[in-house]
Amino acid sequence: MRFEELNWMDVERYLERDNRVMVVLGACEQHGYLSLLTDVKIPLALADAASRQSGVLVAPPLNFGISPYFLSYPGTISLRTETFIRVVEDLITSLYEQGFRRFLVLNGHGGNVAAQNVLVELANRKPGMKVAWYAWWQSHSVEAVAARYGIKVYHAGWAEAFSFTRVADLPQGEKHVQGYQGLLNTEETRAIFGDGVFGGSYQVEETILQEIFDAALQDVLALLNF
Repeated sequence: MRFEELNWMDVERYLERDNRVMVVLGACEQHGYLSLLTDVKIPLALADAASRQSGVLVAPPLNFGISPYFLSYPGTISLRTETFIRVVEDLITSLYEQGFRRFLVLNGHGGNVAAQNVLVELANRKPGMKVAWYAWWQSHSVEAVAARYGIKVYHAGWAEAFSFTRVADLPQGEKHVQGYQGLLNTEETRAIFGDGVFGGSYQVEETILQEIFDAALQDVLALLNF
């Protein structure tokens, strides 16, 4: 149930019976050996799976986020924080004015948290508007799966290495990164992290990844009932 599969009349008919919509916020940034659009692909896959079970519409994803620390990695495209916030505000406002009232934001990128405050401000100003925010890798359900196997979640590591995010063969073993302090600029980030993986195992068994996805999907389905 993506917008791209519908025309405007389909959406109008949908709004006669439901006012929920899922909005995917992502990024185009380095993810080691994984797709540059990993932060879009994962929440969009969750949205699609949740839509198939719930019938809730999925708005087109925002493919660009706030990623200034990765600009030394070719392929990374970063928006300024102010630009990103205004784009998110415009997206949600457009949908609200058409009749959508309940918004589940599926965020795939940590740098995008700057948009949370503007969403709260919008909800304060817009009668009947409700917003839920979900970042899958921060979910207690997902953390519980990782803890059960004694592995930690790192950027561009095993937890994001789904079959649909892989674009190259993954190394074996684990990566160990030396600790650092302070805010890193883009050159310092590349100097410390090299291939872009922040640490931990490069890959795990598919069954573990399926458990991660299933746990996140159940979270999304529960949130759609708000």
